[in-house]
Amino acid sequence: MATAPDMFSREDEVQILDTITNWLEKEVRPVTKKYEQADEYPFDLVEQMKELGLFGLTISQDYGGLGLPPTTYAKIVTAIAEVFMSIGGIINSHLMLGTLIYRFGTQAQREQFLPRLATGELRGALCLTEPDAGTDLQGIKTVAKRDGSDYVLNGSKMWITNGLYGSLYAVLTKTDPAAKPAHKGMTMFLAEKGPGFTVDRKLKKLGYRAVESVGLSFSDFRIPAERILGGEEGHGFHHAVGGLELGRINVAARGVGIANAALKDSIRYSQQRRTFGKPICEHQAIQLKLGEMATRVEAARLLTNQAAEKYERGERCDMEAGMAKLFASEAAMYCAQEAMRIHGGYGYSAEFDIERYYRDAPLMCIGEGTNEIQRILIAKNLVRLFPA
Repeated sequence: MATAPDMFSREDEVQILDTITNWLEKEVRPVTKKYEQADEYPFDLVEQMKELGLFGLTISQDYGGLGLPPTTYAKIVTAIAEVFMSIGGIINSHLMLGTLIYRFGTQAQREQFLPRLATGELRGALCLTEPDAGTDLQGIKTVAKRDGSDYVLNGSKMWITNGLYGSLYAVLTKTDPAAKPAHKGMTMFLAEKGPGFTVDRKLKKLGYRAVESVGLSFSDFRIPAERILGGEEGHGFHHAVGGLELGRINVAARGVGIANAALKDSIRYSQQRRTFGKPICEHQAIQLKLGEMATRVEAARLLTNQAAEKYERGERCDMEAGMAKLFASEAAMYCAQEAMRIHGGYGYSAEFDIERYYRDAPLMCIGEGTNEIQRILIAKNLVRLFPA
């Protein structure tokens, strides 16, 4: 999915990051509180994101995207999360869908969908999790049964980002519920809305506001067999897991952004706030917090970049992506909490951004596989790498 090194230079990266950073400061930061506190979808920002090409960041240039390397993509996600993490979620699921189609789709599917995804004409969503199945994807209950040249889908999905305003959905189903092991009977479909496809409700959340997370239902929803991702049944679990590597790099990058934003705000505040005749940054208790926060931010950044570099080389990076996601999300949690302690009462006030970081950070520990499952996956990889 990445652009070849000789097609993308360091100067290109700097220019793109500067453009996006300027947009974030000029257009996004002034309206962040408005959208976040009202939990209002930022339609105008989304239109600007289309103009900037954000919906095609990692989509190949062959299909009208920017074809950016994963390392550059991670830096862009970090910059966005420092200002308004929610809008990073709008492009995350979308680009994961683009990655799935590029890596596993048929040539006809690539040609049909990728150019429209790159411009934002189509907006992508992943429909993996269900009310009773999150990290354990093999436990899903949504079923797709063959009926002539179509399949008929029945079931429900939960916590679907872009579920309300999206237009193309990768839906994980079971085409053979009796398969042993279960993953051999799972198939991914590329679905667009139609009769039998219902958005049930928008879910209210602690944080991650202004981007919708919804429940979806499929009731005798018909979809042509040609919409099976890759054209063959039985590969859906492999497709879903393959897409999660980029997703976990995205979540890690968002964690870095939140952690760094909390650190920067804390440094500024500690230089302005005075107690006992001097700025609180001169008090040892605050210095200990800032030093620990800064170290965790940089460690998270390095782990995220390491995972992105390996993904960029086309190497398997589930362990590295898991490590980055685990550490960066926990760094975001830690830094948000310490920032609130440094700000005191002001950190608890909606007038400052600290309370938003504090509410947004926990999602990073849950999304794209809980941190508990990341630890297990890391351990399994280590055992495989260093056999007795």
